[in-house]
Amino acid sequence: MVTSHHGPRAPEGDLATFERERFTHGGAAHDVYRKGKGPAVLVITEMPGISPQVLGFADRVVALGCTAVLPSLFGTAGRDPLRPRVPGILYAVSSMARACISKEFTVLATGRSSPVVDWLRALAASEHQRCGGPGVGVVGMCFTGGFALAMAADARVLAPVLSQPSLPFPLTESHRRAVDCDAATLDAVAQRCDREGLRVLGLRFKGDPLVPEERFHFLRERLGEGFVAVELEQADGHPREPFKKHHSVLTGGLIDAPGEPTRAALDRVLQLFRDKLLAA
Repeated sequence: MVTSHHGPRAPEGDLATFERERFTHGGAAHDVYRKGKGPAVLVITEMPGISPQVLGFADRVVALGCTAVLPSLFGTAGRDPLRPRVPGILYAVSSMARACISKEFTVLATGRSSPVVDWLRALAASEHQRCGGPGVGVVGMCFTGGFALAMAADARVLAPVLSQPSLPFPLTESHRRAVDCDAATLDAVAQRCDREGLRVLGLRFKGDPLVPEERFHFLRERLGEGFVAVELEQADGHPREPFKKHHSVLTGGLIDAPGEPTRAALDRVLQLFRDKLLAA
C-alpha cells in the first residue's frame, strides 16, 4: 500500500499473482485474468487498462472468498498509467483513442449498449458455471461502468456495481441524462429490480464532469428503489488523484483508511458481494 501524508492510497496488486486465459465468444477474443476461489465477480477495468490499483481492488474481492475475473478489453494489463508520467499520459490517450474507434464500444450514442456486452455476458455465464454459487457480481468502472448495468438484464448477475459510469460522454443534455444501455435492456433490469429486489449500486463523486448528476437522476427514474446511489463530495477524494476533479471512487480517489467516505463506499461494494454471493 502506498501511503502519503494525505492518508493511504488504494492498494496495488501484482499481475503475476493472477492466472491468464483467453476467452472467445462470437468471434471476439480477449485475455482474462483470474484469481481466488468462490463465486465469480467480474471486475471490468477503467481506462486505460488493468492498473495495479484495479488489481488491488480485485485482491479485496478475492479476500472476501470470491473469484476475481478481470477481462482485459483495452490497454496493457498490469501497466501503471501514472509512472513514468509523460509516457503514462501518452499510453492513456492512445488506449482511450483505440477504444473510441473500436466497434466493440459505443461511446457517443445514447440509448445503446456496447457490443462487447454480449461477450461479457457469455464470460459471466461461463464463470458462473465454473465457480458455482448463486450467481455473479459485476463491477464496471468509468468507461465500462454502464456495461455492468447492461449485464444486469441477465438473471445470473446478482450484484451489479456502476463505479463512475462515464458513457455516453456527457457532451449534450441528452447525453448527460442517459447511460450506455439500450432501452429494452434497461427495462429488463428495471423489471428485475421490481420482481426480484435486484439492487444496482452506483458510485460517483459530485462535480465529476464525466458522471453528471443528471445520469444518476435518470437511473433513479428508470430503476426506482432498485438504484442505490452513493455520491461523494469532492473533498472526500484522495488529494493525489491526478484529475482536476475526483473521478475514480474505488481506485485513484480512494483514501484507504477507516472512517473515510471513500473507504465506506468501497466497503458497501464488498458488502453487496458478501450479501448476494456468499450469504447462503
